[in-house]
Amino acid sequence: MSDAIHQGYVTSQISDTAIATIEFGHPLSNSLPGKILNLLADTITKMGADDSVKVIVLKSAGAKAFCAGASFDELISIEDFETGKVFFSGFANVINACRKCPKLIIGRVQGKAVGGGVGVASAVDYCFATQYSDIKLSELAVGIGPFVVGPAVERKIGTSAMSQLAINATDWCSANWAMKKGLYADVFETVEEMDAEIDALSQTLAKSNPEAMRLLKEVFWQGTENWDELLKERAALSGKLVLSDFTRNAINKFKSK
Repeated sequence: MSDAIHQGYVTSQISDTAIATIEFGHPLSNSLPGKILNLLADTITKMGADDSVKVIVLKSAGAKAFCAGASFDELISIEDFETGKVFFSGFANVINACRKCPKLIIGRVQGKAVGGGVGVASAVDYCFATQYSDIKLSELAVGIGPFVVGPAVERKIGTSAMSQLAINATDWCSANWAMKKGLYADVFETVEEMDAEIDALSQTLAKSNPEAMRLLKEVFWQGTENWDELLKERAALSGKLVLSDFTRNAINKFKSK
């Protein structure tokens, strides 16, 4: 098993204005091994339960990729169905942690998002991005499919746009395309401009009524109450497909590029 699977981190800090910032990072374009997925889900849940937190900002490390999605090193190491199901359940847990968090979550997307990264951007409540934040659902290209992140992406941008991403799995869609479809609330030319807007909105929300924001979030997520079970079922689909020779060969080809 590659050492890269064991790398990466998740940190959190709470400002004196009640804004929690959660950051995840990994040396391979902020990809998400199972360990990082679990830490991320746990941290979102913890910040959501902290009475000193009014709003959450979710971001990734560095100046380039926001998130490269699933760790290819970990995908290729999966040798049985249960291990595959557990791995893909990690993405389900992050999405469900965002969904059930009683605090509004602002997403900060500074660069490209692939696969699970698009799922994370879709699971936050309000998402800002830079002009470099193109998106791609590449799962079909490696023999799987965006089954786990699909409900979150579809909820955000609609079935038609999600299906375009899922079917055309090798082409990037621009940040402006993603904004027009509703994934991003706004797209900025620079990170500095984006961060200024994130700070302004988060400061405003930190002064808003916490109970009103909690109830508003419940309204936004109505109709997703079955996602605990639904995303487990979707994880099982991916866990089965990742064992196929087709998928193993496809992943190895991607890794060699």
